[in-house]
Amino acid sequence: MNGRVSRSRDAPSSAGGDLVRSRHDFDERSLPAADQPHETSASGVLRPIVFGANDGLVSNLALVMGVAGANPEPGVIVLAGIAGLLAGAFSMGVGEYISVQSQRELLDFQIAFQRKQLREAPEQEHAILARIYRERGFEADKAEQFAAAVMDDHDHAVRLLIFEEVGLDERSIGSPLAAAGGSFVAFTAGALIPLVPYLLAKGDPAFFGSIAVSLVALALLGTGIAILTRRPIPYGAARQMLLGGIAAAVTFAVGRLIGVQTS
Repeated sequence: MNGRVSRSRDAPSSAGGDLVRSRHDFDERSLPAADQPHETSASGVLRPIVFGANDGLVSNLALVMGVAGANPEPGVIVLAGIAGLLAGAFSMGVGEYISVQSQRELLDFQIAFQRKQLREAPEQEHAILARIYRERGFEADKAEQFAAAVMDDHDHAVRLLIFEEVGLDERSIGSPLAAAGGSFVAFTAGALIPLVPYLLAKGDPAFFGSIAVSLVALALLGTGIAILTRRPIPYGAARQMLLGGIAAAVTFAVGRLIGVQTS
C-alpha cells in the first residue's frame, strides 16, 4: 500500500450518495481559519455546562413563576423552588451518569464481541470493512488495500470496526462521574438564579427581581450558546429570552388560573 488512498473522481462522499449538507448557510468570512480544529477542548467542556445551566434556569424559572401565579405564602414559593432545584439536579446527575456509564458498558461488550469476530471470522470482518469504504466512494481495489492495512493492526481494527458498524467511539465517551457531577453543578447554578430574589425579599420585589435576573441570565446563556454554535449573538440572546419568557408566562398563567379557582 503506497500510504495514500485515492477516491474515484466522481464518487459520493457518503454511503447514501448525498453530500453532507448544512441546514444553514454560513458566510465564509464568519468561519474559522481552515487550519483550526473543529472543536477545542475548552468548547467541549463548556458545552455541557452551558446547556446544563440553561436547563436548570428555564425549568426552575417556570416552576417558581407557576407557583407564584397562585399567590401563595412566600415560603411556599421558596420551598417549591428548592424542591425543583434538588429534584432537577439529581435527575440530571443520575441521568448523565446512567447515560455515560451505559455507553461505556455497551462499548466494553462491543469490544469483546468484536475481538471474538476478528479471531474467529477475520475474512467476514475484512469484507465488511472493505464494503463500508466502497460505499463511501473508494475504488474497490483501494478499499481492499485499506481494509487489509487496518486488519494488520488488531487493536486498530477493533476500534475502527466498532465505530463503523455500531457508531461507538471511545474518544467521545467521558467519565460517568464527571458527567454526573458537571450536570448536577450546572443545573444547580442555573436553577438558583430565579430563586435567589425570593430568598432575599418578598412580594413584588421578589417577583420582579426573579424575572429580571432570570431574563439577564437567559440572555447570557443565549450568548454562550450562540458562541458555541457560531450564531449571531443578538439572535441567540433574544431567542433564549423569548423561549424562557414564554415558559415562565405560561406556567404563571396556569398558576394564576388554578389559584383563582381554588381560592
